[in-house]
Amino acid sequence: MPRSTFLTVCMNPTLQKTLVFDDLVPDTVNRTKNYRLDASGKGINVSRVLSQLKMDALHLCQLGGELRPLFLSLCEKDGIKVKWVESNSPIRFCYTVINKNGKSITELVEEAEKVDAGTEEALLIAYNDVVDNFTDIIISGSMAEGFSAMLIPEMVKIAKSKGKRVILDIRGVDLVKSLPFYPDIVKPNLFEFASTFAPDLIKENEIDYNIVSLKEKVEGIWNSISIEHNLNNKTSLVLSRGARSIWYCEKGDFRIKEYAFTPLDAINSIGSGDAFTAGLAAALSSGASLLKAIQEGHSCAALNAAQLKPGIS
Repeated sequence: MPRSTFLTVCMNPTLQKTLVFDDLVPDTVNRTKNYRLDASGKGINVSRVLSQLKMDALHLCQLGGELRPLFLSLCEKDGIKVKWVESNSPIRFCYTVINKNGKSITELVEEAEKVDAGTEEALLIAYNDVVDNFTDIIISGSMAEGFSAMLIPEMVKIAKSKGKRVILDIRGVDLVKSLPFYPDIVKPNLFEFASTFAPDLIKENEIDYNIVSLKEKVEGIWNSISIEHNLNNKTSLVLSRGARSIWYCEKGDFRIKEYAFTPLDAINSIGSGDAFTAGLAAALSSGASLLKAIQEGHSCAALNAAQLKPGIS
C-alpha cells in the first residue's frame, strides 16, 4: 500500500506564548523565568505531531506581517514544512497562562486582522497546486476575517472529487456547508458541535451536563443531520469532551459509542485536540479501525498534555 501523506490546512496561524507561574496574584506584577514561544495554530500543531509520528506532512496557510520570518523559523526548527500565501494579516499572538498552585490553564486569544482581498483566491490556487500530492487532507480551526464561508467547503469538494480522505476539525457555518461534500471524519469537540447544531445544550457558555440523556440527545441530533445531508455510510463523527470519555458514531451506524479513559493531571492541555487529530489521522491511514484510531489519538493527546510545549507528542 502506498505511504500516506498529509496536507494540513488552517487559515489562522498564531505565535503561542506559554508562561508558567508558581502562583498568580491579582493586581500585582507577576514575574516568571519559565516561558516559551512556539509557532502554533491548529494546523501547525497537527503537522508537528504528524512529523513526530514520522509521517510526511505539509501545512498550507496564509501569512503576513513582520513576524512571518520568526514564525517560519520556528516551524523549520520543529521540522514543519509550510506552504504559504501572502495575506498582509499580521500573525497574531495567543497566550497560555499556567498557574501551578491554582492548577489552572488560561488561554488568552488575539483575533486575527482581516486578510487582503485576493488571499482566498491565492490560497485556493496553492491548494489546487498541491492537493494531488497527498492521500489525506486535514482542515482545522477557524478562519481569519476576510475569507468567505465557501472556502473550506470548496476545499472539501475538491479533495473528495479526487478521492482523498478528509478530516475536519472545524465548527459553525464552515462545518455545515462542508457536509454536503461528505468528509470522512468530522471531529469537533462537544461544545463546538453543540454551538453549531444544538445551542440549547449549552448553559452559561458550557455544555449542560445536567441534561437528562445527553448522549441520546446528541445521537438524535447527529442522526437527523446524517439523514438531512445523506451522510450514512460516508461520514463518521468523533466528539472529544476534554477529560470525559470520547463519543463517536461510525459511518453507517446510528448509535453513538463511547471510548472511556482515565484522566490525567495536565501540565499544558493546549494543543491536545490537535495531537488527537494527528494520531487519529495517522492510525486511519495505516488501516486502523475507527476505535483503534481514537485510541491512538487519545495516546497522542495524553502525551501532549503531559508536556509544556503545545501541539507535541
